[in-house]
Amino acid sequence: MMTPTQTPAGDIDMSGIVEGEPLAIGSGFSARSFRHAAFGGLMDPLVMLDHFTMTEPTFGAHPHAGMSAVSILFEDSEGQFNNRDSLGNDIDLLPGDLYWLKAGRGAVHDEAPRPGSRTHALQVFVNLPSRLKQDAPEALHVAAGDMPSIRNGGARVRVVLGQSNDVTGASSPALPFTILDAHFRAGSRYTHTLPAGRAAVLVPIRGQAEVVVDGAVTKLETGHAIALRNRDEARPLTIRARAEAQLALLQGMPVQERFVQQGPFVMSTIEDVDAVSKAHAAGLLGRID
Repeated sequence: MMTPTQTPAGDIDMSGIVEGEPLAIGSGFSARSFRHAAFGGLMDPLVMLDHFTMTEPTFGAHPHAGMSAVSILFEDSEGQFNNRDSLGNDIDLLPGDLYWLKAGRGAVHDEAPRPGSRTHALQVFVNLPSRLKQDAPEALHVAAGDMPSIRNGGARVRVVLGQSNDVTGASSPALPFTILDAHFRAGSRYTHTLPAGRAAVLVPIRGQAEVVVDGAVTKLETGHAIALRNRDEARPLTIRARAEAQLALLQGMPVQERFVQQGPFVMSTIEDVDAVSKAHAAGLLGRID
């Protein structure tokens, strides 16, 4: 569900408020799912985003190509989230960790909670421009303890990746990208500078928040999201909460290219999708032993 695209004063394009589609798989996976088509092109470079809880293995080993698959674990996760890929990585992610798999020309991936664990996270597909879709796959793991935090009154913001104001965390193995995990006490706020030429998706994880850009106020609650694109000079984006809340901000450079998505493949043409599907069937994207 989406309200019509709106444009606040200035050069910020803003989607309407999008309600995530409920998604359940088996007895161990539930999510609110957001897809690029619902945001009128403003979700770019994101292709999809799932805000999920997983308590048991759900997907099994699966391929990716032409994009990055990103797992952002929240601090209230419990136990370990095992993450394996055909690059040889086998890592038990802990609450608050990040795993970024730049699939490029293709990789196989598997992730599942260890027995007795509960993973609360975002799973995000980030598009790659055509010039990077045939890159060798590459992965990045950032432990929660290595992420800088910003405290501003009653707000605490984890810089999961990238930069906010003068604080810099780890760098994406693909295009520049920023991920913030912001926690608010009642009555607190945080202002992030949205650079020129960047787009951002904002997703409440818990509670309600208000997003203020160029004087326009948008109220968001859990299960909904908005997308913004800044066409002009850097400008402040303020998030504020009247009660306790948590909100994720994902900011990147729009790819602005046509693409074809079929499941875990995000390629430039249907012919490219067919080619990578055949490569996977032939075992050329690697395997997980």
